[in-house]
Amino acid sequence: MLEGLTAQQFATLSKLLEAGPTSQNALGRLTAMDNSTINGVVKRLFQRGLVDKTQSPDDNRMHLVGLTVEGERVTKRVLPLGQEITRLTLAPLSDSEQATLVRLLRKIS
Repeated sequence: MLEGLTAQQFATLSKLLEAGPTSQNALGRLTAMDNSTINGVVKRLFQRGLVDKTQSPDDNRMHLVGLTVEGERVTKRVLPLGQEITRLTLAPLSDSEQATLVRLLRKIS
């Protein structure tokens, strides 16, 4: 992956671009990562300056994870590559099979 991102880091950045700032717990659910994994991913992305944490306006006990300006730039730069990887991965399947696979993956995530 470009920018030295792991698959989990790419998934996290992509989801933040799509969903906007969210709690780390919700982000883990959205990316199908357990608490330990999402914690490590967010920590490494924070250290690289790609995400930041802000206090939730609705709950003073909760912090929201969001993209920094640099994080948004990096995500937008690598997103086309991620989409191409997905296209190549699904290429051997018919359109119907691709739809079925995506539906089943959503069901188990």
